[in-house]
Amino acid sequence: MKTIKLKFPNKEGEQLAARLEMPVDKRVYAYALFAHCFTCSKNLMAVTHISRALTARGIAVLRFDFTGLGESEGDFEDTNFSSNVSDLIAAANYLEEHYQQAQIIIGHSLGGAAVLMAAAQLKYIKAIATIGAPADPTHVTHLFQNSIEQIESTGKAEVSLGGRPFTIKKQFVNDLAEYEKSGVIKELRRPLLIMHSPQDDVVDIKNAEKIYVSAMHPKSYVSLDGADHLLTNKGDAAYVGQVIAAWASRYVDFEKQTDLKTNEQVVVRNEADRGLQTEIMASGHFLLTDEPEEVGGTNLGATPYDLLVAALGACTAMTIRLYANHKKWPLEEVKVHLTREKRHANDARDLSEKSKIEFIDRYLELSGNLTDEQRKRITEIADKCPVHKTLTNGLQVNTTLKD
Repeated sequence: MKTIKLKFPNKEGEQLAARLEMPVDKRVYAYALFAHCFTCSKNLMAVTHISRALTARGIAVLRFDFTGLGESEGDFEDTNFSSNVSDLIAAANYLEEHYQQAQIIIGHSLGGAAVLMAAAQLKYIKAIATIGAPADPTHVTHLFQNSIEQIESTGKAEVSLGGRPFTIKKQFVNDLAEYEKSGVIKELRRPLLIMHSPQDDVVDIKNAEKIYVSAMHPKSYVSLDGADHLLTNKGDAAYVGQVIAAWASRYVDFEKQTDLKTNEQVVVRNEADRGLQTEIMASGHFLLTDEPEEVGGTNLGATPYDLLVAALGACTAMTIRLYANHKKWPLEEVKVHLTREKRHANDARDLSEKSKIEFIDRYLELSGNLTDEQRKRITEIADKCPVHKTLTNGLQVNTTLKD
């Protein structure tokens, strides 16, 4: 899957770090919003595996760090369950403004309780999924039950959660109590998928039963038999993502499209409602190209010139690899750094803007126990790559209308 690093402000203006996972072999059919577990982060491996399974079905996933966690700004000790819900609303608003509305919202553990509350405010959400979620947010207090008395008497306490120290304030505990028996689940009246493991020793399976009984139809329950709370087994996490994608297809408006097909090497499609965003099918492999926002694009893909320069870099690396393997040279890794720009030739007499020509600067980074002579020869071989020859020898493009 393709990952886009993002940041967006929470209610207080603090920047929350996020990742938007995009399909690599197809366009986006729908967007999903993911909320991680208590004191976890967006980078939990289970979240990555779930996202990968969803993107394989054309569902883009926005996952982010709640305030004060992971790479997000703010102090965790000043947050609470209400701020988690608020962060989810902020994430949904960001998606709607910069991409499109999320149709699916997914929450793991306490994040599951948070998405239930957030969905009550996000009326456009069409499918809600919880994973190992407590029926009531106050359930999380069992993780620091031994410190409750100190929190009540002194106003805060440092507790160990998952082997890491966190400061829990009295306002956090009081805020959780505000949501106890809130009745939100019953009022959702939207498709709900409850996933829970009978062996979950952090959030008991009875919580899944309570959520199911409280919710109105359509509702579904899927047992994650054998899985632990954090879904540390890659197969369990992938299964969760696959099931959510299949289940959501009954309720979500997946954007319909005809597959790109051609008898030629490459076919490219641009549609009126996509702006500059353009799809590419190259020998059966999907690519997306776009332009930056400042020139009218949505920045969801590399620019055409990026792809041109990348083609040269990829061809260079492959050519060098084939040559080194043939020579049995100890080339461990080759990196090709490239930059394209317009500038005057060194011997240019006309220094006007229109006299500038295209340059691609290519820098080779070679790793391995290579001699100076071997490095020199590899640098020479770089110029032998087929794409290099095509670009420097010139080519002719013939354009005709297709029947």
